[in-house]
Amino acid sequence: MQHRNLPHIYPRGATFFITFCLYNALPNKVVKEIQEEYDLKINKIKKEQNSKDERNTSLYKLGKKYFADYDILLERYSRDDDFLKNTKVAQIIINKMKEYDGKRYDLLAYCVMSNHVHVLFCTADYENETVSKTMQLIKGGSAYESNQILKREGNFWQKESYDHYIRNDNELKNIVHYILENPVKAAIVKEWKQYPFSYLKDELM
Repeated sequence: MQHRNLPHIYPRGATFFITFCLYNALPNKVVKEIQEEYDLKINKIKKEQNSKDERNTSLYKLGKKYFADYDILLERYSRDDDFLKNTKVAQIIINKMKEYDGKRYDLLAYCVMSNHVHVLFCTADYENETVSKTMQLIKGGSAYESNQILKREGNFWQKESYDHYIRNDNELKNIVHYILENPVKAAIVKEWKQYPFSYLKDELM
């Protein structure tokens, strides 16, 4: 099941917080319900708000809420046998994110969980590189290599990524904390530095 109608907003040079998850990480019924609710609210905003700035602000706030709701669901439906718990697979994804660091973005933070990945990067010095293409490269390359390791075929990632662009330093700080605390909140480790599949750029320490 694919959902390709999220209202992605990609301001040039912005910092982005992106979550991407395994194919069918959530039950189709659950995804459909939350997506339908979201679509209704999007259409309401488009009909009732004539100003472009007002629409963008409302869509930004709505997207932020949807992003949080979706992430909660991913944690709720995480399973013991998810592919990303395979250390070789997790390392493939990490290597792929690092491959484009300094080429398409500045990699600020990431966390590879059991069924989803959080990544935070800044595109200020790479305005000619599109976020959608960047995610295609990360997901496409890691999917192929992961399937090879797992000796499987078929879809690996959900087509849609869930993105949010950062508006200020305070929001950046909160999102960095959120990313790093994921494995702590999931009771995998007591401190984020103990988790082998998390990263924070030195300048943000």
